[in-house]
Amino acid sequence: MQTLSLPPSPFTPLSYSRPKPQLSQRIYIPSHIYKHPAAILLEYCSNIKELYQIIPLIYKHGLYNEHLFQTKLVSLFCKYNSMDHAARVFYPIEDKIDALYHTMLKGYALNSTIDDAFSFFCRMKIDGVQLIVYNFSYLLKLCGNNSDIRRGREIQAQLIVNGYALNLFAMTSVMNMYAKCKEISDAYKMFDRMPEKDVASWNAMIAGYAQNGYAKIALELLVRMQEEGQRPDLITLITTLPSVADMGYLIMGKSVHGYVLRVGLDDYVNVLTALVDMYAKCRAVGTARSIFDSMETKTVVTWNSMIDGYVQSGDPQEALALFEKMLDEGIEPSDVSIMEALHACANLGDIEKGKIIHKISNQLGLSSNVSVMNSLISMYSKCKKVGDAVKLFDNLKNKTRVSWNAMIIGFAQNGCVNEALNAFCEMQLRGIKLDSFTLVSVIPALAELSILRQAKWIHGLAIRTCLDANVFVKTALVDMYAKCGAIKTARKLFDGMDERHVTSWNVMIDAYGTHGLGEAAVKLFSEMQDSTIQPNEVTFLCVISACSHSGLVEDGRHYFEIMKEEYNLEPAMDHYGAMVDLLGRAGLLEEAWNFIQNMPIEPGVTVYGAMLGACKIHKNIELGEKAAYRLFDLDPDDGGYHVLLANIYSTASMWDKVAEVRSLMDKQGLRKTPGCSLVELRNEFHTFHSGSTIHPQSREIYGYLDSLMERIKSVGYVPDTNSVHDVEAGVQEQLLSTHSEKLAIAFGLLNTNHGVPIHIRKNLRVCGDCHNATKYISLVTGREIIVRDMHRFHHFKDGKCSCGDYW
Repeated sequence: MQTLSLPPSPFTPLSYSRPKPQLSQRIYIPSHIYKHPAAILLEYCSNIKELYQIIPLIYKHGLYNEHLFQTKLVSLFCKYNSMDHAARVFYPIEDKIDALYHTMLKGYALNSTIDDAFSFFCRMKIDGVQLIVYNFSYLLKLCGNNSDIRRGREIQAQLIVNGYALNLFAMTSVMNMYAKCKEISDAYKMFDRMPEKDVASWNAMIAGYAQNGYAKIALELLVRMQEEGQRPDLITLITTLPSVADMGYLIMGKSVHGYVLRVGLDDYVNVLTALVDMYAKCRAVGTARSIFDSMETKTVVTWNSMIDGYVQSGDPQEALALFEKMLDEGIEPSDVSIMEALHACANLGDIEKGKIIHKISNQLGLSSNVSVMNSLISMYSKCKKVGDAVKLFDNLKNKTRVSWNAMIIGFAQNGCVNEALNAFCEMQLRGIKLDSFTLVSVIPALAELSILRQAKWIHGLAIRTCLDANVFVKTALVDMYAKCGAIKTARKLFDGMDERHVTSWNVMIDAYGTHGLGEAAVKLFSEMQDSTIQPNEVTFLCVISACSHSGLVEDGRHYFEIMKEEYNLEPAMDHYGAMVDLLGRAGLLEEAWNFIQNMPIEPGVTVYGAMLGACKIHKNIELGEKAAYRLFDLDPDDGGYHVLLANIYSTASMWDKVAEVRSLMDKQGLRKTPGCSLVELRNEFHTFHSGSTIHPQSREIYGYLDSLMERIKSVGYVPDTNSVHDVEAGVQEQLLSTHSEKLAIAFGLLNTNHGVPIHIRKNLRVCGDCHNATKYISLVTGREIIVRDMHRFHHFKDGKCSCGDYW
């Protein structure tokens, strides 16, 4: 293939002076040139490959120096993003007309760097080219896209100098530039001083506010636009509907939809796509689907909007079904399609479909797309395949802050607390600036550690980085302090929030529940009802659970009833489980069992698990057996339910039944989860298992524990040996005294100063004997002991527990 043999440099020396062409040279082109086959081929040229095939024909017929062909070649090379070749054609031309300069500048603005475009603009000024308004608009758009406010202001000055200060098109371009550079106040100043405003001006200003996160102001401008006599057009609607969606203004969205129908814009696919997106985000997914199904033509964006609607509305199953339908209809997914499908897989925990979509993304050549890789990391993490997520993360070349955030939260979700903190530290060492999402990702990991000192450290970091005012960061901090046992600090932060999300209320209500402060949770829920924030499904789960932990049966019943009656929220499995727990803990076992039998949905593990736990507390063998055997069918791999049933039998001295359950466990290869308690001391975790002697201070711990047991016995402690059998009485008492939390408490008392609270983490529910013993230990030592078990907090002080012995 013949190539252009032209000067290699795109720019000539600054001393170059362009000779001015004569008028005749600019205009006269022989008519036969227009009819030449090469000229006709150039008119029909549709891509760079075809252009390269036409060039030899131009050379062959000696037409290369003809002005028509030079102009057309420059234009086409610019159009097909080949600026080097455009420059090689442009610079040797002796009599350049201004239009050629304008074409080249447009090419640089659209296809090259901002430096190249500005260099060529300077060349135009040196060559004395008469500048037109479009020259400035191209450069202003480029400045906006690159967020280069300094150069944008320089072009605005040039625009004024060249007499375009009051040009409507020019002013709109300046306004657009300011908006894209996030200088929305300056954009509005330009808009406000316009002597007249056309639809394009209004659209630019509305889009500026919408794109900068000011959806409400954008919608206010839409109303004002109509009040001032401007009729919204296609662009206005496409710009406005996302703002309606962001605000959740369904009534206004329906009004816009009505306008679309009245003015006959309902045939445009982009308008219908925007309507689908708006209805889906306003939780009217059924209406969105009706519009979607009625569309004769759909773009990949339309499919993406509908799939995203299902994902965001909590229906990942339907989202995946629609994604599969999209593939069946031969629509090639975009990177957004893949990310939404992965989001659905993550929500379902469907690793198999997630792997299939991973293969599809590779087939589409998206293996180097950072956003898709980030979604894959999140999907594998949520599907409990954190090892696969780590492999993707390690192989990702251009890691973004989002990549680090996804990996940190992936570790946190899988209980890999140390790995999450290590990734967070490495991210900072690499100089990657953290954001609110980073903190919201790492704070839950610290919350799991339940170390108050670490909580204060991350809180300080949030303050130093000025991220502590973010509503989601502050909500995460409230949750973290609550999980570190500092419920008063959590409430203080909650009260200091300028803005509260529904999650903020949920976290604080749940915190009161897990700390056994049911009445405080109920009071806070009442405050929420009086606020502008509507409770959601999670709110009711939190408040019913809080009532359960504190024995507030009537309150719990009331909230379960109003959930559907007053708030139109359908109870899920967790809500039914919470109600069974509420009734069961209060000893209303028959009512709880009848409640289960009358459930409108098939009872699951959560429901029967709550029933079995209640039967263990109240020693009900008959109902305990029924619940346990349903659990053995629903979740055969969990040995914890077998242990609970065995404990019910052992309390009733039914040793033959205990032996049967143990035999069943052995046959199925199930093992009891060993009790484990953790204490943090001077940046180190000390782990204790029941009867363990591997700790370096074991001899000292056991010696101190023996004397401690004698001290608490002297003030009324009596060991509860009902849970230990098959051994002599003396051995029973010895086994009880070496439970993991007792060892952890003894270690904490030995190694901390008087007056310092002791924080213990327990992986299982606190047993009755340890609970009773810890109350007496707090009494005889004068120490506050905070125990966080798998369900809740126990604050032991002066011989009492915050749970009031109701747990």
